Amino acid sequence: MTKKILGVDIGGTKIQLGIVQDAKVIKAIKFPTLSNSSKEDIVQNLIQGIESLGDHKFEGIGIGVPGLVAENKGIVYDLLNISSWKKVHLKKHLEDHFNIPVRITNDANVFALGEKIFGTGKEYKNLVGITMGTGFGTGIIADHKLYSGSYSSAGELGSLSYLDKTIEDYCSGKFFRNEHHLKGTDLYNRAGQGDEKALKIFDEFGDHLGNAIKTILFILSPEAIFLGGSVSKSFKFFEPQLRRSISDFPFKKVLDQLVIQTSELENTSILGAAALIISNSLESTNSIISTLP
Repeated sequence: MTKKILGVDIGGTKIQLGIVQDAKVIKAIKFPTLSNSSKEDIVQNLIQGIESLGDHKFEGIGIGVPGLVAENKGIVYDLLNISSWKKVHLKKHLEDHFNIPVRITNDANVFALGEKIFGTGKEYKNLVGITMGTGFGTGIIADHKLYSGSYSSAGELGSLSYLDKTIEDYCSGKFFRNEHHLKGTDLYNRAGQGDEKALKIFDEFGDHLGNAIKTILFILSPEAIFLGGSVSKSFKFFEPQLRRSISDFPFKKVLDQLVIQTSELENTSILGAAALIISNSLESTNSIISTLP
């Protein structure tokens, strides 16, 4: 059996921890993020959560966060919905306490890496992972390697201007809430019952997402795009219009080989965080794949 790795997903409302062994999450817990507390209290709460998993000899700790990261030093900046985390030396805090390696990157990067290492993304040289929930995030795998750029912010296409707002406003849960004043879950249920208005709204969403994907194709030209996050669960409702929307992309050979599908992984954020440790280097994902069962 391979060594155990701890994968951590830090969100604005909850923190998820999972022990990964042999490419599986063998134990997981989650607890609320103390988002209004001091940065020291939140770090201590994380440490207590890790310790609650028991006396495990982890090979390392991989972490995904919704913010900017100076990856070499493991410094986290400006976390979404955690006001006190303006600058946190998270890697140092955890390595000093547990005396094991810690790696940290943006949560969208973690999603893409998890799909590459543990999901059906293994076979693709270049892929993009898109997370669509309360926001819109993108992670990039280029030439089998995670490309995170400066402060792990590469691929944050949700902030690009689009129509009167941004891509995120039209390609995440914000679209349903702000443009139509509906919850995504309610819309999903109505669409499942054949409600024409709900289906039309999903068509609108598919059109917007298709435009965003065309931007990704122009910039990165990946072979595959994997969708994750709560909105991706409605893929069957917006997929037809999405494909119609991208059908006018001018480079037909790029479009013909493009795979667009939802992630089939469970616990992707935990697995992706663990993949940061599985790799001896973020620049050698081919060697990671060869070590997996």
